[in-house]
Amino acid sequence: MNTLPLSSPTPLQIWWMAIRPKTLVAGLVPVLLGHALAERDGYHAPGAFLVALGWTLLIQIACNLNNDYCDFKRGADTAERLGPVRVTQSGLLSQEAVLAATVFFFALAVLVGLQLVHMIGPPALVLVAVSVLAAFAYTGGPYPLGYNGLGDVAVFIFFGLVPVALTYYVEAGHFSSLVWMSALVPGALGIAILTVNNLRDVKTDRVVGKRTLVVLLGVGFGRFQYAAVLGITVLTPVAMWAMGLVGPTILLPLLSLPLALSPLRRVLTQSGASLNEALGETARFELAFGLLMGAGLWMSTAS
Repeated sequence: MNTLPLSSPTPLQIWWMAIRPKTLVAGLVPVLLGHALAERDGYHAPGAFLVALGWTLLIQIACNLNNDYCDFKRGADTAERLGPVRVTQSGLLSQEAVLAATVFFFALAVLVGLQLVHMIGPPALVLVAVSVLAAFAYTGGPYPLGYNGLGDVAVFIFFGLVPVALTYYVEAGHFSSLVWMSALVPGALGIAILTVNNLRDVKTDRVVGKRTLVVLLGVGFGRFQYAAVLGITVLTPVAMWAMGLVGPTILLPLLSLPLALSPLRRVLTQSGASLNEALGETARFELAFGLLMGAGLWMSTAS
């Protein structure tokens, strides 16, 4: 069962808990990679970078709050939940308060999204609309993606391809082949974080009919998937260097590999609540790998 990390949290601490700050690494890293690529290619646009970062983090916070509300309404979050505290299920915040906050952050995200439209034109309007719809539909609506085996695809697209490409485009005004290769890293690591969640919650998800890939294909598949996406993460900068696309500084993120060993061991050998440690460790690995890869891209040149 989940337990409160604080005996009597203040309202500010409760709302901080609600937005799930540790998960925001998944939104921060792809934006930093897109920015590093733009800087590498000679495009210095800090204002555009901040708009892209604000958009990405706001839509992620709105998604987190919506998940908290919808998972409780659908019965996926109960007192038997093994993961970190959810504010709706635990009664720290009312359903109405969480729903109102969800709407508020979606509205803020749309306002920033309109700035993207102003900066890069009508195609951004489609991106904003699709992103808002996907964030809501992850756990909301008549066919929630996360309940129907599509959560991994959504994470790869909206925590990998979209934010890296958007950040680069809003600064440079075009795309680059390196954008798509670089996006493999946050996309893969986003799936890694989701896989840990799904492995931890497989029993309760199965009971409530939440059909994640781990529920559909089994724990063995989930463990293989976690190892596979870590492999994709590590091999991506190696491939970029081997193909002559960038210089050897792209190998800097390999220095963070020791941080991946503990969560990998936990995922392969443990289950249930013990995987909460692997969740935090995977997020730390993503942050370290992403920062080092961003630095490596920024300093690199074609071989």
